[in-house]
Amino acid sequence: MAEKMTNQIARPLREQWEKGKMALDRHNYEYAVAIFNQVLDKEPAFYECREALRVAQSKKSGGGTGFFKKMMSGAGSQPLLAKGQLQLMKSPLEALKTAEQVLNSDPNSSAGHKLLAEAALAADLPKTAVLSLQIVVKNSPKDEDAQKALARAYSAAGQGEKAEQILSELMRLHPGDLALVDELKDISARKTLNEGGYEALSSGTGSYRDILKNKDEAVALEQEKRQVKADDVAQRMINQYETELKAEPNNLKILRSLAELYSSKKRYDLALEAYQRIVEKEGGTDSSLQKAIAETTIKKLDEAIAQIDPTAPDAAEQTAKLKAEREEFTLTECKQRVERYPNDLTIRFELAELYFKAGRIAEAMPEFQKAQANPNKRLQAMSYLGQCLARRGMNDMAARTLQNALKEKATFDEEKKELYYALGGVFEKMGKTEEAMEQYKQIYEVDMGFKDVSAKIDAYYQSKG
Repeated sequence: MAEKMTNQIARPLREQWEKGKMALDRHNYEYAVAIFNQVLDKEPAFYECREALRVAQSKKSGGGTGFFKKMMSGAGSQPLLAKGQLQLMKSPLEALKTAEQVLNSDPNSSAGHKLLAEAALAADLPKTAVLSLQIVVKNSPKDEDAQKALARAYSAAGQGEKAEQILSELMRLHPGDLALVDELKDISARKTLNEGGYEALSSGTGSYRDILKNKDEAVALEQEKRQVKADDVAQRMINQYETELKAEPNNLKILRSLAELYSSKKRYDLALEAYQRIVEKEGGTDSSLQKAIAETTIKKLDEAIAQIDPTAPDAAEQTAKLKAEREEFTLTECKQRVERYPNDLTIRFELAELYFKAGRIAEAMPEFQKAQANPNKRLQAMSYLGQCLARRGMNDMAARTLQNALKEKATFDEEKKELYYALGGVFEKMGKTEEAMEQYKQIYEVDMGFKDVSAKIDAYYQSKG
């Protein structure tokens, strides 16, 4: 997720953002904080809004906090910080919101800013991370861990020189710290790759091997995967790898990179051929490799669908045939992966979801039931299982399953709204209008625009006169 500026934001949110700025200009800081938080809930990548929120939070607190107030806010923020740390593993954007709740009470909370920075980096929002870590370092200039984190954030944001300055100063203070030496080398390598190497490749004045020269190979490979490959750069890399592969035909790393590059250039047959060579050498035991092959095959079918001439007399027939082929392939391939890796509950959930989308409810249900054992998929599996039971007319069991999922769901996010909405639908099918409306009201109170909840609530109250 890339950070966004004002001109990249949808008009309704821009209007809300302008109201927040007006409130800030009029010193109505509490209202400004509320508005900016609402905007960021919808558009967490809106960097200018995040900057304005920092100003509003600081102004609202009076530019600082007294000792007693700081102690009280620190004690009150501990549950939120613990919650945020748990959210980091599953949903960095939710952790970002939780961190803002901490900062709304204490804008100078180092723990709050560190949580926010960690969540921002996980969500690929490096400038947002820099903004918070600058505050931490300013407030705690001797916090060397925060300085290192800021250096990493600068590097991720493409500000390599600032990152190097921080680490160089730390090395001056700790000349024997080999970990710092390695970190500085990594950041310097990334800076070279970002700021120089690929430009040389694009212009044709350099080679990919030149970029790797005297650099840690692991860093270069990591950067290579993150680099958005322009067509000309990708082709030069393909040429480079093809040459290297002739000299090292059994180098599976080169072969894997080559397959990925072929796929990025829509040369799917060559990509699949390269993947197959890896399978022949490795024996097909790598689940990620099998998934890459499946994704490439699906891309190939999608490309074939996109190439159909819409004016052709049999266009609809061709499209339907290829879509059916894609659906059948996706399902068959996923079933094979489940058979190959029966204990991988993530793949099992994926299969259940495919069954559900294909309308094969009886086959989806036992897979969702098994997938509940995966803590990362448990609530989604319960939600789907409830919907499956409802589709089969087992409404009492469906309601109980969805209610159990809601009991386990702490955060009121999109997933919880979906659970309430599904439960409301089940109650409606059972003729329990009052119970159904109670579920819809839960959503309405926090998000009137969710699906057709407003229409349902309005119709209910109109019927009551």
